[in-house]
Amino acid sequence: MKVGVKQAADLKAMDSGGTSDPYVIVYLTSDMRKKYESKVYRKTLNPVFNETFTFQIPQAEMSESTLVMQIYDFNRFAKHDIIGEVRLPLGDFDLQHVIEQWQELTAASKMEQERLGEICFSLRYIPSTSKLTVVILEAKKLKRMDSSGLSDPFVKVQLILNKKKWKKKKTGVKKSTLSPYFNEAFNFEVPFNQIQNIDLVISVWDHDKVTKNQQIGKLFLGCRATGNQLRHWSDMLANPRRPIAQWHNLQPVEEVDNALGLKSHFKLPLPGK
Repeated sequence: MKVGVKQAADLKAMDSGGTSDPYVIVYLTSDMRKKYESKVYRKTLNPVFNETFTFQIPQAEMSESTLVMQIYDFNRFAKHDIIGEVRLPLGDFDLQHVIEQWQELTAASKMEQERLGEICFSLRYIPSTSKLTVVILEAKKLKRMDSSGLSDPFVKVQLILNKKKWKKKKTGVKKSTLSPYFNEAFNFEVPFNQIQNIDLVISVWDHDKVTKNQQIGKLFLGCRATGNQLRHWSDMLANPRRPIAQWHNLQPVEEVDNALGLKSHFKLPLPGK
């Protein structure tokens, strides 16, 4: 898909001299690692860019993706300020023909919620044997982490007790895929009197031979969770001995870590010891 950024007019003046130094960033919400940047045009509110950017996007992803064009004011010594943006949902356009049009800039969205992917797993808890079983089933639409446009995903399953890291296990690595199928089961011993104090953290990682493994996204379940995650945990507790499977959206790592508020560097005594 070719995107031509032609010109802008009547931009907001961002500098004390009554002008701006505009440039444009162009990307698709389906792959936010791939961002193009135009040249900077000095001291103008009516820049003529005439630059073309090419995106590779599968037909199947078109209807779910949005083209974003953001105009920034360049500043050598401070943060670049955003002047405004245009968002074009690709599903709204017939892209068989060249479309050329003006669009009003709108205020930039505060936070771009990046699509990190979805994961499906089942939970089962048997109070009489203190056994918690987590089956990581599959994931889909994972964020691309490698230059090939794919990832090498694996999943970590971690238990946190009273805000302290406790037990963890992980799946095998699936090579070059954004839709891995795992079907791996993990058993943990969690006494019934501790189940209220547990956070179950599921994180999806991209394996890298050369550099450090990177987290794609994560989520946590337990009595402190909210929304879908709390519902899944409650369903598990309400149906002892029955596996309950559900899909979940992955969330940004920092958001989940902040919500968990972990205490670090504690050695945890085992329950009952």
